Amino acid sequence: MTPAAQPDHQPVPGAGDELLLTRLFDAPRELVFRLWTDPVHAMRWWGPVEHPAVEMHMDVREGGRWRHCLRAVETGELLWQGGEFREVTPPERLVFTFAWDEQGERGLETLVTVLFADEGDKTRMTFRQSPFRSNTQRDGHGYGWTSSFGRLDGLLESGGFA
Repeated sequence: MTPAAQPDHQPVPGAGDELLLTRLFDAPRELVFRLWTDPVHAMRWWGPVEHPAVEMHMDVREGGRWRHCLRAVETGELLWQGGEFREVTPPERLVFTFAWDEQGERGLETLVTVLFADEGDKTRMTFRQSPFRSNTQRDGHGYGWTSSFGRLDGLLESGGFA
C-alpha cells in the first residue's frame, strides 16, 4: 500500500455511534466515483479480502435499490446486504442505506455517506456510517470497509478498469 493510500480509521466517541474512514486515492474523483457506482467495477473490490462480492445489483439513482452478496472464501457462506440510494451527486457524494439480510444487531439499517473531494490530482474519500448498536459492530464494519478500500486501491493501481 502506498503511503497516500493509508487508511485513517477514526471511530468517534460513543457506543458505536459512527464509523469515520478517510482515504486518499491516487486517481481523479470522477474515476473513483465511477468505480463505486458501476456494478461491474464495484464487484472487483467490494467486500473484505476474505469475503469478496459474488453478485451485485445497483440502480444508482435517488430512490434506487442496491443488493450485493459476499461469499466467505473459507466456508462458502453467502452474506447478503442491500439498501436504497438516498442521494447521488456525481462525482461528489453518495448517500445510501445499508443493512445485512440477517436479523438482530447485524440487520440494523445504517446510513452511509461517501464524499469525494479533489486533492491535487488525487481523490480524498470521506466515508461515514451510522448508527451502530455497539463498538464491536462499528469496528467490524471498519475492518470490512478498510479491507474493501485496500482492494479498490489495488484496482486503481492495476489500471484494470476500462
